[in-house]
Amino acid sequence: MSFLTTLSNSCTLQSSLFCAQKPNPLSLRTSILPTQVGNKIVYQPLRRNNKVFSPNRCVGKIEASLKWEKGYKNVEVFSKEHLAVSLAYDVAQLSTKFTKERGAFTVALSGGSLIKYLRKLVDSPYAETIDWSKWHVFWVDERVVPKDNLESNYKLANDGFLSKVPIPPLNVYSIDDSLPPDGAADVYETTLRRLVTSNVIATSTNGLPKFDLMLLGMGPDGHVASLFPGHPLLNEDQKWVSFLNDSPKQPPERITFTFPVINASSNVAMVVTGAGKSTAVYTALEDDVKTVQLPVEKVSPYEGELKWYLDKGAASKLFKENNKRFVLYGILPNST
Repeated sequence: MSFLTTLSNSCTLQSSLFCAQKPNPLSLRTSILPTQVGNKIVYQPLRRNNKVFSPNRCVGKIEASLKWEKGYKNVEVFSKEHLAVSLAYDVAQLSTKFTKERGAFTVALSGGSLIKYLRKLVDSPYAETIDWSKWHVFWVDERVVPKDNLESNYKLANDGFLSKVPIPPLNVYSIDDSLPPDGAADVYETTLRRLVTSNVIATSTNGLPKFDLMLLGMGPDGHVASLFPGHPLLNEDQKWVSFLNDSPKQPPERITFTFPVINASSNVAMVVTGAGKSTAVYTALEDDVKTVQLPVEKVSPYEGELKWYLDKGAASKLFKENNKRFVLYGILPNST
């Protein structure tokens, strides 16, 4: 199916993924969806002072070139600033939804640049309206280093996000960095199993932990979590949490969720920014002539939704390689 991807100032929020709701004229979405996909279940919108809050996303207009030949349901392109705004809004909506439905909101974080795109959550109105006491925070992968080490994903998340919001410390599940990688992975999996048994973490139909939201980044080589191209862990299908001593990216000792756990999630947000990752984005989303599957292409939730958040740099090869016409709304003047 071929269709032109264009938006207007009355753009409709069409993805069923994160904040499925009523059409919102302020919504910035470069949603690659057929127009008939739209009317979805309505969740209560985020409110502040008894007024519905929605980020002002439709500011200005920039024309680039993009015409998708494939129906990408859940791919969105933003300026860097609007990516952070949209991600915060969607995460807040999910937090409200699962807190009401389950009494808990389970979130698995990755490292890298993803954490800085959560920065809007520590500002108004989210800081005051999200029920942080219901959050339970985990790590998709972690480097086996002390928590105060600059390489620690825990330190990155704590410095940039967790220390700024009132999530109960007992609801933050960091690894035991005093153990070797195999021991740290075993203990972390045991923790997940305990929380599944107590219903803090939901359970998928095949008995795996079903996180409400998994926030993933992607490396220039297409790796996600600590699952790297060509590594045997790509095919691990028994363990929930595994380890490696030979990461091609420093530091070498790590633990990581495996693909069965990643793909059991209710929602997966793939946040990818920077032109250095544009080739991997193109390969994953557009390139049909390939001999090797990138790890990111194995992310495919079987009971949930996957949504890509791209900035203009990460999506640039999609534009360049296909010489397509595209209208992108919501870009602030002089934004990058």
